[in-house]
Amino acid sequence: IQQHQEIHVVMGNEACDLDSTVSALALAYFLAQTSPAPKAAFVPVLNIPRADFALRTETTFLLRDRGIPADSLIFRDEIDLRGLHHAGLLSLTLVDHHVLPGVDAALEEAVVEVLDHRPLERDRGPPCQVTVEPVGSCATLVTERILQGPPGVLDRTTAALLHGTILLDCINLSPAAGRVTPRDVACVSLLEERFPELPARDAVFGALQAAKFDVTGLTTEQMLRKDLKVISNDEVVVAISGVFEDLETFLLRPGLLQDLEAFCQGRGYAGLVAMTVSFNEHHEPTRKLAVYSQQEPLRSMLCQALEEATTPSLLLQLLPSPWPSVVAYAQGNSVATRKKVLPILQAAL
Repeated sequence: IQQHQEIHVVMGNEACDLDSTVSALALAYFLAQTSPAPKAAFVPVLNIPRADFALRTETTFLLRDRGIPADSLIFRDEIDLRGLHHAGLLSLTLVDHHVLPGVDAALEEAVVEVLDHRPLERDRGPPCQVTVEPVGSCATLVTERILQGPPGVLDRTTAALLHGTILLDCINLSPAAGRVTPRDVACVSLLEERFPELPARDAVFGALQAAKFDVTGLTTEQMLRKDLKVISNDEVVVAISGVFEDLETFLLRPGLLQDLEAFCQGRGYAGLVAMTVSFNEHHEPTRKLAVYSQQEPLRSMLCQALEEATTPSLLLQLLPSPWPSVVAYAQGNSVATRKKVLPILQAAL
């Protein structure tokens, strides 16, 4: 700011999963390599505090595996985006999301480009360049962008990061999981063609999946923070956590109710929806849901929205719950990921 240096930040969403992280790193690298005489420094930013990075176990695994040290990364608490914007020095490219959360609303006018694979929630006028395509992984869109650029920019490290991310996001390109599209498959094939030394798909997916589901030693609070999204209206804020453990196991964690209460109170959440997922050996997902709130009307309203949803229908079946303030469900529609459930809950709020 003191040197009036323009900064072009590439940033993923606040869940900061592997897709957001790798999309930001790879696209910032590509822009830095290809922008004609850039005025701005290109900076990928991981949209979490550095202290939370250890919870992103699949990301720490892949970056370590590819020789990228954590101290070379820049986290959200290490850069003053509002200060840069206030000084008129910030350009912002969003990857893996296209609407900034309320706390970042002031940064909206700095957004110059969006690459996302969620349904478009709001239009952006020019000069913002918008690429929103329904593919399985945002890394697919970044890969397409890089492959359309000058030859020779894509290096082995970036290729390996993108390859692993698309495989993890698209459940090893398994049609049964309902996430993969032909464009994801094409990108994985192109990366393997360019870099035949990339490890085999099964090995990459297996290692990343194991790292992602490794919750050994995590407290309940850390598990809930590991993959966290937040929705709100004018009155309430509700947390939606992806939990990498079977729901029955999760609900029987010692002190769970006190932990849920402390988690929500400490962060100002009126309720929490935990979405658990586990996979069988054929990569077919089993999904379950738990709705927690001490406020009965809010809990009932969220449950009703989930039970009566039609786009998509979740095919919920009640499961026994050990706690009156927690309603548990098996989700018959196992291809309805959190991306598809979030709009249902947001509309209910």
